[in-house]
Amino acid sequence: MKRACLILLALLGLVLPLAAQSTNPLIRDLESKRGMLQKQISESETLLRSTKKDVGSQLNSLAALTGQIAERKRYIIRINMDLDAIDRELASLGRQLDALQKDLALKKKRYEASVQYLYKNRSIQEKLLFILSAKDLDQTYRRLRYVREYATYQRLQGEEILKKQEQIRQKKAERQQVRNTQAGLLKDREQEQTKLETQEKEQRTLVTGLQKKQRGLQNELNKKRREANRLNARIDKLIADEIEKARKQAEEEARRTAGTAKKTDGKEAVRSKGGKASPMEAFTMTKADQELSGNFAANKGKLPMPISGAYIIVSRYGEYSVPGLRNVKLDNKGIDIQGRAGAQARAIFDGKVAAVFKLNGLFNILIRHGSYISVYCNLSSTLVKQGDTVKTKQAIGDIFSDGADNGRTVLHFQLRREKDKLNPEPWLNR
Repeated sequence: MKRACLILLALLGLVLPLAAQSTNPLIRDLESKRGMLQKQISESETLLRSTKKDVGSQLNSLAALTGQIAERKRYIIRINMDLDAIDRELASLGRQLDALQKDLALKKKRYEASVQYLYKNRSIQEKLLFILSAKDLDQTYRRLRYVREYATYQRLQGEEILKKQEQIRQKKAERQQVRNTQAGLLKDREQEQTKLETQEKEQRTLVTGLQKKQRGLQNELNKKRREANRLNARIDKLIADEIEKARKQAEEEARRTAGTAKKTDGKEAVRSKGGKASPMEAFTMTKADQELSGNFAANKGKLPMPISGAYIIVSRYGEYSVPGLRNVKLDNKGIDIQGRAGAQARAIFDGKVAAVFKLNGLFNILIRHGSYISVYCNLSSTLVKQGDTVKTKQAIGDIFSDGADNGRTVLHFQLRREKDKLNPEPWLNR
């Protein structure tokens, strides 16, 4: 028995060459997604400007800081989601490890029994006696095959045990890797929370300073509203014109199609007299526009940011109050995206330039994607003209950098579906 145990220990003590540590797929995916957010925060931190004393600059600084705070909160939420996913992964790895260890214990037990059996019948003479004591040739052959198969079975059992040991080693290493990631994330969350508290304190300081300049604040906001109203009125008019132009093109296409059908099928003329014709108002888009609209809609949440390089969203879509400032409400028909000096506006999808116009010395571009229209405002120069066909991510113009405000570079971006105003954020890949 002692010798059997020594044989068992010797076989089970064999170690296969260590394979390269495999990275947990979940951790790899989480790190990739979190890494993009982390990069975005790191780059956007460089966009925060030092504050000036004038109200306009302070409002801009507050907007940039508020955008940075929103990004950091989004990152902390991502960390919390990842930690929840890691907790579930650790529980799953624990269950897998338990199952492997139970399987290993069972295989060891079976292997020990086979070793003990072989030890009791260890001599060649005993094996030969077992084979030669058969009653006939057929039984001799069966016993010979049994001895060979049992030896093979014993060898395979030993290999299975070694394989199972390696699986357990890898699973333990994977679990430890996940635990290390968890510990790193907890530390990361703590650091981000500290940074967030510092920024929120800075935000409160800015708000306090603006509260003392209520009259100047209202004047600045009224000025911004007037400029926004002028811009939106111009955009609305151009979009209405573009919709009407698209409708006429669709009507013409419908007439040509109907005319072709009448020539190729004489029965069509008879049916036209007795049946009801489709109203021309139903044709709002050409077939090409319909296809482009479908492709655009299918890419919701995947469209690229309309600005190159690092960015912060400094003003969001819709009507909202500025935190800490009484009676201060903003109403944005799109989003404002701050980037680095030299940043360019870029098309979010394939389309056709519907309009290029100038307002207050700055350029604005409308691009039609079927029934969808993207709007790019506050450009110092353009790289496209009306009628041009553009591709996804194609640069269409340089965004204006305000030299009087530390080179502040902000793209105003809108998204419409015909006349309906849409919140662009859910459509963009962030």
